[in-house]
Amino acid sequence: MSNKALSGLGLAMRAGKVVTGDESVMKAIRSNGAKLVIVAGDASANTLKKYRDKCGTYKIPLIIGFDRQRLGASVGKPERIILALMDQGFADMISKTIVNTSEVEYIE
Repeated sequence: MSNKALSGLGLAMRAGKVVTGDESVMKAIRSNGAKLVIVAGDASANTLKKYRDKCGTYKIPLIIGFDRQRLGASVGKPERIILALMDQGFADMISKTIVNTSEVEYIE
């Protein structure tokens, strides 16, 4: 299951629908452009709280799971802690494939 979600992230990245990095993702959340935010499960407690609170405020779905190496590899970059999907179609596809995955700790 998770391989399907991670390959979906790669597809979204190639389509130009993924934003990575703290500042870029925060800007996407504030502008309501982000349709789904994914935070690595091995991110710091402070980072997890920050994005959980921000996504809750703006009512953006949040997934906490995988690890930074797998998230980075899925989008063809080095380690990534935070990703935002900017397209509702990709967000829906990844959300559906992640629901039954044991590697995901939190879905909101």
